[in-house]
Amino acid sequence: MELTVLMGSLGVLLLIGVPVAFALLGASLLTLMVLDIPLVVAFQQMAAGMNIFALIAIPFFVFAGDLMHHAGIARRIVQVADAVLGRTRGGLGQVNVGASMLFGAVSGSAIASVSALGSTLMPMMKEKGYDADYAVNVTTTAAITGLLIPPSHNMIIYAAAAGVGVSVNELFLAGVIPGILTGGLLMVAAWLVAVKRGYPRGQFPGWRAFGLALAAALPGLTTALIIFIGVLAGLFTPTESSAVAVIYTVIVAAFVYRSMGREGFFAAVTGAVRTTAMVMLIIGAAGTFGWLVALLEAPAQLAALIQSLSDNPIVVMLVINLMLLILGTFMDMAPLIVIGTPIFLPVAQAVGVDPVHFGIIMMLNLGIGLVTPPVGSVLFVGAAIGRIKVEQAVKTIWPFYLALAASLALITYVPYLSLALPQLSR
Repeated sequence: MELTVLMGSLGVLLLIGVPVAFALLGASLLTLMVLDIPLVVAFQQMAAGMNIFALIAIPFFVFAGDLMHHAGIARRIVQVADAVLGRTRGGLGQVNVGASMLFGAVSGSAIASVSALGSTLMPMMKEKGYDADYAVNVTTTAAITGLLIPPSHNMIIYAAAAGVGVSVNELFLAGVIPGILTGGLLMVAAWLVAVKRGYPRGQFPGWRAFGLALAAALPGLTTALIIFIGVLAGLFTPTESSAVAVIYTVIVAAFVYRSMGREGFFAAVTGAVRTTAMVMLIIGAAGTFGWLVALLEAPAQLAALIQSLSDNPIVVMLVINLMLLILGTFMDMAPLIVIGTPIFLPVAQAVGVDPVHFGIIMMLNLGIGLVTPPVGSVLFVGAAIGRIKVEQAVKTIWPFYLALAASLALITYVPYLSLALPQLSR
């Protein structure tokens, strides 16, 4: 009964439009009253959920992403991608995906990618004769690659939710090949749509132009190398790497590019504070909710339910993927990671799935939710920047959904794609 109260009240609160953090907390408080547990426990669990050292990296990575956006690093990355990919049919679509992969490697945020690249690329694509829905669909779906290609603050949240035994370093490594695979499949989808619609073919600007574009973008792109190599070499932890990313980005923006003014800096600070506050409140509320889920033995009940359907790993992972895809369309990524990890990870481990591998599966699953209504926050941001209705984008987004689904299937059922690099580091 208590589990029904917890899940039912959460569903009702979300349906009537209550913000996710308050819906989680409200459902938790109601369930505590039914269980006759003092309500102060809710706030103790909130504090415990936020009091995790690894989570310190979140505000720094968010801040670094905002600094990159306001410093114009995205524009320089677009120029590099354009020099390499722009000559293909519908070349700006390829450029969009390639730039998203590069920007994801320095920001780790899908929202930051859509905001930074969308404001640069969408007007450019429209001027070249590309339809607005195509520009929005490519930009929003390509932004998901930033959730897989390190650094990704969502991987840090997953590592904290999964508990002891899941290394952030290994998660960063595990996301590289799946991120490249997902970007490649999205490029194929973008090319096929471009061919069907007859979009123009770009021209290669020459090696000199490419060299100049790469030289201009290199200081910004070096952020990813510093983080990646520094963490792997043991020079600093993933948490420390987030602070290094901020310091390096400030130096590059202020003294190399000289593109960061006082207004841009304070806009980045304000954006990072707002985003961090929202994320941490959700994590705290989800901590209370997750504690109640564990107390009421929901993971064991769910495992029993799924295993009653089948004990075949292929079927079990298919069911888990479908559940995560459905949940991802209704809830944001951070709370779902905190809530879903302790529920689904034990079930996946029971059929032999590595926790690091499952983390990558969850990143892509919930990333697809970010571009799928009714919540679809990344899709909504992209549609707003592209100045079209979400309904208009959704009508023609299906080729990109197919590409994401193909990537999810390959990542789920070919563990080597996720585990090859982590196994080399062990």
